[in-house]
Amino acid sequence: MKADHRSAGPHGSSGRPRAVLTSFVGRRRELADVKRRMADSRLVTLTGPGGVGKTRIALEVAERSRRGLRDGVWIVELASLGDVSRLSQTVVSALDVPDQSNRDPVDKLVAYLRERQLLLVLDNCEHLLEACARLVETLLREAPELHILATSREPLGIHGEGICLIPPLTTPPAQQTHTANAVVHYEAVSLLIDRARHVLPDFEVTDENVGAVVQLCDRLDGIPLAIELAATRLRSLSVTQIVERLDKRFSLLTGGDRIALPRQQTLRALIDWSFDLCTEHEQLLWARLSVFSGSFDLEDVEDTCGFSPLVPESVIDLLDRLVAKSIVLTERAGERVRYRQLMTIREYGVEKLAGSAPTQELERRHRDHYLRRAAVMVERWCGPGQADALAVMNEDHANLLAALEWSASAEGEIGTAAELASLLRYHWVAGGYLSDGRRWLDQLLEAKAMSTHQRGQALWVGAWIALMQGDRDDAARKLAECETIATTLDDPALSAHATQWRGLHDFVTGDIATSIARYERSIELHSDRADTASVLTALFQLAIAQAYHSELDEALHTCHRAIEMSERFGEQWNRTYALWITGLCHWRRGDPEAARHAALQALTFEQEFKDSICTALTIELLSWIAASASDFETAAALTGAASAVWAGLGTDVEAFGPHLHRDSLQATKTMEQALGEKKVTDLTRRNASMTLDAAVALALGGRHATEGGSSAVKSPLTERENQVAELVAQGLSNRAIAESLVLSPRTVDGHLERILAKLDFASRTQIASWVASQKT
Repeated sequence: MKADHRSAGPHGSSGRPRAVLTSFVGRRRELADVKRRMADSRLVTLTGPGGVGKTRIALEVAERSRRGLRDGVWIVELASLGDVSRLSQTVVSALDVPDQSNRDPVDKLVAYLRERQLLLVLDNCEHLLEACARLVETLLREAPELHILATSREPLGIHGEGICLIPPLTTPPAQQTHTANAVVHYEAVSLLIDRARHVLPDFEVTDENVGAVVQLCDRLDGIPLAIELAATRLRSLSVTQIVERLDKRFSLLTGGDRIALPRQQTLRALIDWSFDLCTEHEQLLWARLSVFSGSFDLEDVEDTCGFSPLVPESVIDLLDRLVAKSIVLTERAGERVRYRQLMTIREYGVEKLAGSAPTQELERRHRDHYLRRAAVMVERWCGPGQADALAVMNEDHANLLAALEWSASAEGEIGTAAELASLLRYHWVAGGYLSDGRRWLDQLLEAKAMSTHQRGQALWVGAWIALMQGDRDDAARKLAECETIATTLDDPALSAHATQWRGLHDFVTGDIATSIARYERSIELHSDRADTASVLTALFQLAIAQAYHSELDEALHTCHRAIEMSERFGEQWNRTYALWITGLCHWRRGDPEAARHAALQALTFEQEFKDSICTALTIELLSWIAASASDFETAAALTGAASAVWAGLGTDVEAFGPHLHRDSLQATKTMEQALGEKKVTDLTRRNASMTLDAAVALALGGRHATEGGSSAVKSPLTERENQVAELVAQGLSNRAIAESLVLSPRTVDGHLERILAKLDFASRTQIASWVASQKT
C-alpha cells in the first residue's frame, strides 16, 4: 500500500498527524545542511535546545522528501511515550504494519521495511536514547533503503550518524542601533512578525517599537517556541510591555497551542522536560553554571563549580553531557573553546540554584576565580600575550561585573571587590571600559569598608580612569588621599603610582615642567621595585610631556628607550603609545613622512589590541598630518573617524590636555579655511558612527573622500558581491543575507569566499571595515 504521513498518538497508537497550520520561516541554511547530511548518511539526527525548532524542520524536510521516496514518509512522535518497552510497537503502529501476529515487534519491522524505500522520522528521542539507538541500528542494518531522520536533545550515538545542530534563529545584535526595515531580515524578527499577525493582523515593526523588538528577540535567545509564545501575548500587550515583563518570562510565556503536547504549551514545561532528563549531578552543574553571566571556558567551570558533591575531575564529563543535551552551547575560535547557556536556560538554572543549597560558596568561588585571573594579568602584563589576555578579559566582562556585583552586596566583601576593581586596571583602560571601571571604583570607594592598602590601590586606579575621562578635579582629590595613605603606610609602590598619575594631572592641566619632574621620579621609584610595566607607561608619558616642552630630541630618545625595553620584554601595549608619540614628535619637527610611518606602525599594532584611547589619538595624529600636507578631505574624514572612537569611549581629545587639544583645534581650523566649515562638518559627520574596526581600516587605507562620498578607488567587487558585502557590514549572517537577496545559502557562501579572496581578507570584520572605508 502507498505510505503517507502517520504519527503515534498520545499513547503510541497510530493516527494521521495534524497538518502544519503555520508558515515555515527562515531556516534555509539548516534545510540545506540536513539535505546534504541525508545524502551522506542514512541516519541524520537533528539536535539542539528545547524549543529551537527541531521538529518543525524535520517535518519540513519530510514534506520536501516525500515525492522522492517510493514508499513515502512516516512520522513517529515519541515525546509522550513513557514506557520504553513499547518503542518498537509504537513504530509498528505508526507504520500501519499489517502483520497482526504474535511475533516480536522488531521482527515485524525488519520484515516490513527490508524491501521498502522510505523515510522514517523519529521525533523526540531524548528520553529513549538507548532504546532508539538499538532499534535504529537494527533497522538500518536490515533495511538497505531505509532512511531515518531523528530529533533529539542529544545524538543517538551510533556509528554512521550524521548530526545537524539546529541553532536558534538569527537575531539583530542588541548592542547596535537598527532601523525597522533592516531588522526584518533576521529570522527571529520574521517569525515574530508572522506569528504576531495571527493575533494582531496589522502588526508591523516600526521606528517606535524596533528597539523593543530587537530586545525581545535577543532576550528570548532566538528560540522559536519562546517567540511564538510571546507573540500570543500581543493580543493584550505591546512589544515594549512584554520586554518589561521578561524577568517573569516563565509565567508570561504560556498559552500556546492548546492541542500541542503539554511541554510545548509553556516555556517552563519545555525546560522542565530537559531538566528531568538530566542526572542529579548534571542538574547540579546546570544550576551552578548559572553563576556565569557571560560565556566561560573549561578552567572557569572546573575552578568555580568543581566542589562537593562534584569534583573538578568530573566536571569535563558532566559539561560534555550538557553540551550533548544542548543545555550548554559551544563557541570555537581556532583551538579555543568557550561555552555559554542561552539566557532562558540560565535563568531556569538560577531558579533551581536558589531553591537548593545556599549559593554563597559558589558566588565566592566565582569571584575568587576572576580575582586570581585579574592578578595574573597584571603580574604578566609586561610581556608577550598582552593582546590575548586583554581579549580573554573582554570575553569575561559580564562575569567580571557579576563578581563585582556580588562582592559589593555580600557582607564583608567590599575590600575584595575594591581589590578586584583595581586589578582590572588594564581591562578598564586598554579594553575600553572606562565608564564601568569608574562607576565601580567610585561606588566602592564611597563604601569605605576596606583596608587602607586596598583603598590606596583603588584611589590611584580610579584617578587614572578619571583623568582619561577628563575629570581632573576628581582625580586630584583621589591622588591627594592616595599620597596621604602612601606616606602613612610608608608604601613606596603606592607612592610611585601616586607620583606618576600626579604627573599626568600636571600635564593635562598645563604644568608640563612639573609633570616631567614627577614622571622622572616615578620612573626611579618603579625601577627600584622592578615594576617594568609601570616604568614603560611612565616613559611614554614622559616623552609626550617632553615633546610639548620643546624637547623633541629628548622625547624621541625617551620613546626609543621605551620601544627598546618593550621589545626586550616582548611587550606591545606601551610600545604602541611610544610609536604614537614618536609620530607626534616627527610631525612637530616638520617630517610628515616619518610621522605617518610611526603612526601607521602604532595603528597596525592597535588592530590586535583594540585599545580605543591609543587608536583615537593615533587617528587624530594622522588627521593632523594630512591637514599639514594640504590633504584636507582625508584630514576631515579621519577627524570624523577619531570622533567616532572617542564617542565610544565617552571622552575626547580635550581630556588629554590643552596642548593636544590645541593641535586638534588648529588642524580643524586649517581644514575649514581650505574647504569651508560646512564641507568639513559634512565629511566629519559622515564617519561619526563608524565602528572601531572601520575607523582603523579607514586610517590604514588612507582613502580620499570624494564629493560624492564614494571611494576614489574602484571597487574590485561585482555588483552582487558589493550587495553581499554591504549586508555583512550591517551584521547579517549568511543565512539572513540569503533570505534578503533571495539566494541560496550556498550561493552566498560562494560570494563571501570570492569577496575574501579579492580583498585578501580573512574575516567578516575586515569586510565590514572595508565597506565603511569605501563610504568615506
